[in-house]
Amino acid sequence: MKRKIKEFVNVAFLMAFLLASCIQAMAANAQNSRKIKGVVVSATDGQPLIGATVLVKGTKEGTITDLDGKFNVTAGDNAVLQVSYVGFISQDVSVGNQSSLKITLKESAKTIDEVVVVGYGVQKKKLVTGATVQVKGDDIAKMNTTNPLQALQGKTPGVNITSTSGQPGSEVKVTVRGLGTIGKSGPLYIIDGVEGDITTLNASDIQSIDVLKDAASAAIYGSQSANGVILVTTKQGAKGKGQVSFDAYYGVQNVARKVPLLTAQEYKIIMDEQQINSGLDPFNWADKGDLADTDWIGQMIKKDAITQNYSLNINGGSETSIYSVSLGYN
Repeated sequence: MKRKIKEFVNVAFLMAFLLASCIQAMAANAQNSRKIKGVVVSATDGQPLIGATVLVKGTKEGTITDLDGKFNVTAGDNAVLQVSYVGFISQDVSVGNQSSLKITLKESAKTIDEVVVVGYGVQKKKLVTGATVQVKGDDIAKMNTTNPLQALQGKTPGVNITSTSGQPGSEVKVTVRGLGTIGKSGPLYIIDGVEGDITTLNASDIQSIDVLKDAASAAIYGSQSANGVILVTTKQGAKGKGQVSFDAYYGVQNVARKVPLLTAQEYKIIMDEQQINSGLDPFNWADKGDLADTDWIGQMIKKDAITQNYSLNINGGSETSIYSVSLGYN
């Protein structure tokens, strides 16, 4: 009996010692804990990542980044922050004695199984690949067209793009997956998040064009998206030294094939044949006077017509702001 009491006392002392050690460790850890602030940015363009998850590894402490990519979290000296964001590679960051952190996340190449926002919900990216089409700005600039929409011809399956006239600056008709209404059938154009007119843009200022062909992916834009949505992202400045870019092209245009016209004498013969085939008498051409041979196609088209385009862009930025200024002449 005495032996059991002795063992019980030893166990009690051991448990008390362990409890005291734990309390002391927790107190020390609480004493070392402090507020850690930081910002999470993209490694590609240095832009802040909104809604990135920041967790203190091994605890329930965590937060998400705000509209500027900034966060505040409580952590100790030996804490490790787990930072993650959709489409980017997750990263573990040791706090150490730092009180301010700048965390840079790299984009992940394996994004086909990630989710993308479509309307009011999310879907797997691989499920909506056929519903969206993206054309890079470099591909558009290489086409050297006066209208960015003309550069999309042949590059966007399911999108029919036709010119209504050969007149420079004329309207380009766009229908996404067929004609959906007898009224206005053109898609909705969203330029950098704001509804606008794509024809006013210089092709060299466009970063990318995304065409939303599916009703689910365009649902967030409401009834205006019934005929499809075309999202345009323009080039923006980035933090760093100012950069100047200049693009130019010069060309000469000629008509590859002209329609052969009748001479005045051939015209008389054809018109007389029409009269006779209709049971009428031939025309009395003596009363018409002399008819001149005029090449109306040649009068309308200029030979060796010159086309030229020049674009100048200046962009850059600092820790607080970015800028991009462009000038184009066509």
